[in-house]
Order: sequence, then C-alpha cells, then structure tokens
Amino acid sequence: MKEDFYDILGLSKNATEAEIKKAYRKKAIEYHPDKNPGDASAEEKFKKAAEAYEVLSDPDKKSRYDQFGHQAFEGGGGFGGGFGGGGMNMDDIFSQFGDIFGGGGFGGGFSGGGGRQRRVKGSNLRIRVKLTLEEIANGVEKKIKVKRKIQAQGTTYKTCSTCNGSGQMTRITNTILGRMQTSTTCSTCGGAGQAIDHRPADADGQGLKVSEETVTIKIPAGVEDGMQLKVSGKGNEAPGNGVPGDLLVAIEEQDHAELQREGDNLHYDLYISFSEAALGASREIDTVSGKVRIKIEEGVQSGKILRLRGKGIPSINGYGKGDLLVHVNVWTPKTLNKEQRDFFERMAQDDHFKPSPDSKDKSFFEKVKDMFS
Repeated sequence: MKEDFYDILGLSKNATEAEIKKAYRKKAIEYHPDKNPGDASAEEKFKKAAEAYEVLSDPDKKSRYDQFGHQAFEGGGGFGGGFGGGGMNMDDIFSQFGDIFGGGGFGGGFSGGGGRQRRVKGSNLRIRVKLTLEEIANGVEKKIKVKRKIQAQGTTYKTCSTCNGSGQMTRITNTILGRMQTSTTCSTCGGAGQAIDHRPADADGQGLKVSEETVTIKIPAGVEDGMQLKVSGKGNEAPGNGVPGDLLVAIEEQDHAELQREGDNLHYDLYISFSEAALGASREIDTVSGKVRIKIEEGVQSGKILRLRGKGIPSINGYGKGDLLVHVNVWTPKTLNKEQRDFFERMAQDDHFKPSPDSKDKSFFEKVKDMFS
C-alpha cells in the first residue's frame, strides 16, 4: 500500500502551505544525494518527499488527494499523482523543485548541486474525454489521437555560450547591505543550457515538430465529471535533453437516458400502472452492468423506493459500490373511456380503494431521510 503523503513529510492534514514547504525542504536537505552519496535508501526517500510535495503544494491536487487519496491520481497505464508512482528521475525532481533549496548549500537554483544541468520540461497538453455511465462504472481504456511536439529527426544541440550550459545567469550587485547574488533563467536558451546547432527544414525554432500519436489512456472505474487525470510524459517534448510535459485528461460524464447519478448511487424512475400496483408485476430495468428483473409486490404504493445494493458506481477510493435506487411511480391515466369511468365511480366508495396508510407506509420526508441515511 502506498505511503501517505502527509506521513512522508511528517505533517498533519491541516498543515498550511508554508508548513508543507518547510517540511519538504527539511526532508530534501536531509536525504539529498549530495549529502548521502551512494545511499539508495536516502535517494528513495528523497524521491518520495518530492512526490508528496508535488501533490500537497498544489491546492487543486491537494484537495483531490484529501478527498480521494492516491486513487485520485492512479488509474494505471502511466497515471500518477506527483511523479506517477515514483517513476520520475533525479533530474526531473531538480528541474521542477530545485528552487526549494535556495541558499541551502546545494547549488541553489535548479542545478540541484553537483553541477547538474537544469532539464527544461515541455508544456502540458489538455484534452477532454467523454464517458458514458457504463464506461465510468466499469472502467475503460481509450485510444486517443493527440498532436504533440516532438524533437525533429536530425536536430542537434550545442552548449549555450551565454550561460555555459548552466541554464542560468548569475548577477552580483553591490548594495548598502553588501553584495547580493541573484540568478535568472538564461534568456538565450530559455534555461535549457543548450542552443540549436543544426535544425532540419521541418522543425521550428526549438528543433521540434508536430506529430500525431495514438495514446492509450486507462481510466479507472468511479471517476467523476470534471476530474482530471494525468498521463506522464505524453505532453510536448522539450528541446535538447529536456523532460516531456504531461497529457492532462479532463473527464466529461455524458447523460444517461434512464439513470441519474448521485455520488456513487444511481436513481431510476419506474412507472407502473394501477393494475400492476394492485396485482404486482415483474419488470426488467436497465443498470450500468446490464438489465435486471425486479419483482413489484402487490399493493405497492407510489413513491416506494427499492434498493438494489451494489448496482451503482464503484467508489474511486476502493470502498465498494454504490446502490441503484428504484423509485416506483404509479401512473394515473389522464383520460378514461365510459367503461373505465363507470368502474372507478363504482369503486370510489369501496373500502379497498380508500387511503388507509399504516406504520409501514412512510411519509415522503421519512423516505428521503432513509435514502440519505
């Protein structure tokens, strides 16, 4: 089972943004590879701390993590909150979080100590995927065509002469408080530390070209409308030895013809006739896993709710499945012929047709209370 991000950083769930940053900086310095050369255990802890910080430092990701846990980001096939289950290498971490060490004795900026060159990350791509309720209930694998920038074949790079490959420019200014050193991204190479040496005709100014690629996206069961998943490394590539961006997948839930979703539960309106309500009936209804046949007891009242347990949507947290709530509605005819009218007029004073609710016949408010309990 994956370790809790708050436990990794030694934080409580109500930690502030400043406390999260402080805790990560402490862990990062403690397990930094330059401080623990050759220590695989320290390097693994360093990666875990970076993964936890990547999620908890982002308000949107933190909110989803607090609500759904690791399931909010894990869908298999390359999905992952943070670094996709620890798959990010050390250069990726320094590229993304090097500034957290500022003044900590490890080279500052994005160098990550030890003279590591900054690796620029490519831009993310965003797509929207429409899912039916059946696909959401069962999970689905989608193959999507994506146009992304990749390095053009034949493109070569050389060390940037402006920053000498560091990706940063350092400036020292004399002030009344003493000498102040500031670092900024190199304007020539954009922080990549490399400049184009040779560029083929089909490449842009960064040595990239647009290519169409089919990406397989494994979407876990139980996702919700508006939820965003991530496929690591399937965004635009970066020039030189940069890190590819990510493909962000926004989920759009399509309306179902007969089922309404409420969290993990589903609702179905079943209309029956007076005759079926009085005599009982057997009806076939739709569920997200196929059709099922249900029995309507004789004498059923309009408003009765039948609960089919486990016929709803799987919890994205892995806490089982929701239920299918079947709402029974007795349909009243809007027009009657003479024979039908005569029958109901004769029955108007019959004791069997007079309302006589007992303790088992719950009011509307009691039914609503039971439904949410």
